Amino acid sequence: MKKFALIGAGGYIAPRHLKAIKDTGNTLAVAMDINDSVGIMDSHFPEAEFFTEFEEFEAYVDDQKLKGERLDYVAICSPNYLHAPHMKFALRNGINVICEKPLVLNSTDLDMLSEYEKKYGAKVNSILQLRLHPSILALRDKVAAAPAGKVFDVDLTYLTSRGKWYLKSWKGFDEKSGGVATNIGVHFYDMLHFIFGKVVKNEVYYRDEKTVSGYLEYERARVRWFLSIDANNLPSNAV
Repeated sequence: MKKFALIGAGGYIAPRHLKAIKDTGNTLAVAMDINDSVGIMDSHFPEAEFFTEFEEFEAYVDDQKLKGERLDYVAICSPNYLHAPHMKFALRNGINVICEKPLVLNSTDLDMLSEYEKKYGAKVNSILQLRLHPSILALRDKVAAAPAGKVFDVDLTYLTSRGKWYLKSWKGFDEKSGGVATNIGVHFYDMLHFIFGKVVKNEVYYRDEKTVSGYLEYERARVRWFLSIDANNLPSNAV
């Protein structure tokens, strides 16, 4: 049985992590979130420690190390801009990481995390859930079975809507979320890479606080993509 910590226990995606930890026969030792709306923990790990200050969480981890009760994993569900420092904290303590995407907002942080892994002997694991979806696996097999020189033309459009709260939360600030492309599109980009291979070309045609579009060229696909959280872009049958 592995011992987990969870950072961002009050977030949207945290319940999935709590359920996964429980369903795999592991335990949550401690959770942290600056917000205290974390009653969902009672359905899974009511005995877990909980802190609203990172300094208190950090002290708990230090105390456990002194007792020889090291954590095995830190699951990170915090806002995007906090992923890098939270991962570095875990790695410095020799604790493996499971982190939501995007891992980081700046590619230089990936190089630094790699150095942390080497120095402290712990590993970062990203969430790549679309790679496990049956439809995605079927499409990947279909592409792999096509003639070697075949390059596919793909249109990827994802339209949803978010209320006024969205732009006032951390998700509405590029320096905190990375914008729509990073916050909404990141799983789609991974899916495309998983199916069609390495990126050859990457162009962005349009970008504002609610919409972004561009062109991606992979080894086996030419992709025109459009992502939007603007309700004005929804088709009439979705309104």
